[in-house]
Amino acid sequence: MKTRELQKLWWDWLSTSERLLRSLHEQTAALTLRDVARVERIQPELDSLLESIRTIDDRAAACAIGLAEELGSDPNLRSLVTRLEKDESQQVQSMANRITVAARNVQEVIAKNRKLIESELTYVNGTLSLIAKAAHESPGPYKAAAQDAVLVDHAA
Repeated sequence: MKTRELQKLWWDWLSTSERLLRSLHEQTAALTLRDVARVERIQPELDSLLESIRTIDDRAAACAIGLAEELGSDPNLRSLVTRLEKDESQQVQSMANRITVAARNVQEVIAKNRKLIESELTYVNGTLSLIAKAAHESPGPYKAAAQDAVLVDHAA
């Protein structure tokens, strides 16, 4: 079987993407609950899993290019599959389809979480603006004559 190494890398990619997807769903729950400590606890794991996926992806791409050179085909999936035996080409095509679906799922959850984070930042920014406006307009010890910029907490 000529594609054994490539398929092994793709299986590693799929298992890593499953763990990443679970962590991303946990991040979604933490963002929805506005649990900052939980979000901060999850982030290193997400970064590690994303880096693992990038590494596996680079190795799989190099392996596919080497395989394409070995078989004398163009370095793309369609050309590679046409040069393989029927059973092996079906396995490779099936794995490629699974990778594509898994990658789309991961991208969708990342995009959803990004929108949740942006929404939360907009909410925090609006709240801080209202607090600053109220402090500036109301009489009291917090009213200041200077128009200094409001500092935002890094975690927010």
